[in-house]
Amino acid sequence: MPDATTPDATAPDVTTPDGPAPAATRPTRRLDARSLRGLAHPLRMKIFELLSLDGPATATTLAERLGENTGTVSWHLRHLAEHDFIEEEVGRGTKRERWWRRVDTTNELNSADFRNDPDSRGAFGVYLHELLHQYFNRVTAYVNEDWDTVWRNAGTIADWRDLRLTPDQLKALNAELAAVVARHTPAPGAEAAPDALPVVVQLQSFPRRARGTG
Repeated sequence: MPDATTPDATAPDVTTPDGPAPAATRPTRRLDARSLRGLAHPLRMKIFELLSLDGPATATTLAERLGENTGTVSWHLRHLAEHDFIEEEVGRGTKRERWWRRVDTTNELNSADFRNDPDSRGAFGVYLHELLHQYFNRVTAYVNEDWDTVWRNAGTIADWRDLRLTPDQLKALNAELAAVVARHTPAPGAEAAPDALPVVVQLQSFPRRARGTG
């Protein structure tokens, strides 16, 4: 089982709901109410996650991995494509077996756009709920898998509890962490080292209401 670091032992991790990416290498789309409703479904979010993490796949392959019916997965794939989250990989596959890939765009979501909108509040809640489940499941899988010593010592699960920040300071901290991850993100088409593996970096940073002890 991978080792978990103690608090303050290593540098913290960072991510955004759609993953950090250098602005110069990937266009950005800010999700609106329509696009959010197109994504905010448990199965669609799982499909989108698999295509984002593991690359192009067919409905049959995704159905096998998710334990779902191929027809159901195909329907959700078309729905994601209608909202421009994924696209068909042209020149690959057949009329009966289409390959799908994630659209090369960073999707940004600003919670302020949805919290006071009753028409999209439900979709926003589903999105956040499923997103947190994805983050939790990734960490759980990492902890339960068998890794050699080199990778076990490279990974980290850590938290920091001694910070007291203003909203502006917290935003600045997140921006600095995102910039660090961006510096380590390879440019499109760059060749990875022979011993490199895909790495997921996650960070949850949020204020906590102080609670009395007496």
